[in-house]
Amino acid sequence: MNKIFLITLLLCSSFTDTVFAQTGALKTKIEQILQTKNATVGLAVYGLEDKDTLSINNTKHFPMQSVFKFHIALAVLNEVDKGRFSLTQNIFIKKSDLLPDTWSPLREDYPNGNINVSLAKILGYTVSQSDNNGCDILLRLIGGEKVANRYLHSIGIKDVAIVANEEAMHKDWNVQFLNWTTPQATIALLKKFYERKMLSQKSHDFLWKIMVETSTGKNRIKAQLPSGTIVAHKTGTSGTNQAGITSAINDIGIVTLPNGKHFVICFYVANSRENEATNEKIIADISKLTWDYFVGKTKK
Repeated sequence: MNKIFLITLLLCSSFTDTVFAQTGALKTKIEQILQTKNATVGLAVYGLEDKDTLSINNTKHFPMQSVFKFHIALAVLNEVDKGRFSLTQNIFIKKSDLLPDTWSPLREDYPNGNINVSLAKILGYTVSQSDNNGCDILLRLIGGEKVANRYLHSIGIKDVAIVANEEAMHKDWNVQFLNWTTPQATIALLKKFYERKMLSQKSHDFLWKIMVETSTGKNRIKAQLPSGTIVAHKTGTSGTNQAGITSAINDIGIVTLPNGKHFVICFYVANSRENEATNEKIIADISKLTWDYFVGKTKK
């Protein structure tokens, strides 16, 4: 065997073993956090440049809740890129579109409805502020949940289902479980988005901007990261039923490291009997461990 090739092979093998050892140590720390929690947690991490990978319950189905607004935004922007819509066009919002008793900053700003609002602004409400009425307006605009679902499957993201809108989920506790995905599929979708494999540059930049501007989930992925860290993310949150079970405390996103590299990360905290603060701290603690892992690599 060629000596240079052998040395290269040994070096690559050594590097791979080191990466596995490091991610193994990170996973052990994560499992120590999870072992005392009465919840089912799905999570995955992927270093976009370094390819480090870690996951727990990677192929298990989890309810997305409002995480699916990221998926819906992708489907809407795909229609924009095809020329069907434009970000500057106005969408007429009727008062009947602004349902009461649901999270809706859009309704708070325009309580009487019957107003034109740009598609860009509705997307901003839906993604950055997780507006439920905005979400359903977007779904109706593109032709319903089937259109969003079909788009995701067409780009190779098969382990995802979008079959119900926000209004339907609010009417029946069990409906939320029809909108599911896996950590594995989430990481694949975030990776495609980051690598600009789905949208035009303009649409990509717009969605990146409104994800960075997300105002929800301050106690989740971003909570323990250094101030000013750029995180493009989308949260999802369920209620708690009479049995004391919270079905979804979620956060998915792309984190920018100090050296300009990135990692994608997703959390699905499901079937939890913990309180909201504990559920969110699971995400925050593991996010910080992951940050420390990647930052620590650059110092070696």
